[in-house]
Amino acid sequence: MANTSNFRQSVQDAKSQSIVGSNVISKALPVLGGGLILTAVGTFGGLQVMENSPQIFMPTFIGAVILQLILFFVASSVAQKGNNGVALPLLATYSLLTGYTLSGIVSLALQTPGVGINGVGIAALGCGVTFIAARSIGSNLSEKDGMALTKTVQLGVIALFVVLMGQLLLHLFGIHTPSFLEVAISGIGVLLFVGAAVVDFFVLPRTYRDDQYISAALSMYLTYINLFVFILRFMIAIGGRD
Repeated sequence: MANTSNFRQSVQDAKSQSIVGSNVISKALPVLGGGLILTAVGTFGGLQVMENSPQIFMPTFIGAVILQLILFFVASSVAQKGNNGVALPLLATYSLLTGYTLSGIVSLALQTPGVGINGVGIAALGCGVTFIAARSIGSNLSEKDGMALTKTVQLGVIALFVVLMGQLLLHLFGIHTPSFLEVAISGIGVLLFVGAAVVDFFVLPRTYRDDQYISAALSMYLTYINLFVFILRFMIAIGGRD
């Protein structure tokens, strides 16, 4: 019995050997939840502007995107240093701006046959289900499996980013992506960010100290925002083919 106990303790020690922030996820979750709520508020505000003052939406959208990018780098830098008192309001503002910039795709989803408000709800629910499953799977990955999945997802996200940049350039020249390719790209995006959600629960405790929970929250926030966007893109692409 004593030998069994020692063996279990050794396994536990080995698993936690590379963990630097054992409580960073639990500390990050309230921040993540608050950020997502503020994003919903920002999206609602953007939809209201589109409905009531459509002429000012695009200029404010461009301004929000620029400010959003600046805030991302500033908030990331401040959070990395563990200066949470400054990082938290920056992240809150970033979340509101992200919601505002998401109002475009949400508006498109609301107008797409077969998507509508139910589709937006399904996308949000999909993110919630992913969180529950990812927490269970990611927290129990072995070092070997966790590192393998992390590298696979990282390479996949880089490749997806390259494809999206190419897609954007084609749009600028008036060349639109065929519907079947849009479905494929969106579906792959969904799978990659589901994988990223799992990776978060493996990587973040090994990357950030407990006092860097804002950085962990920002990483998770980006995962679920991108997952939400790609689920919506997938449903819009499917709806557009009908």
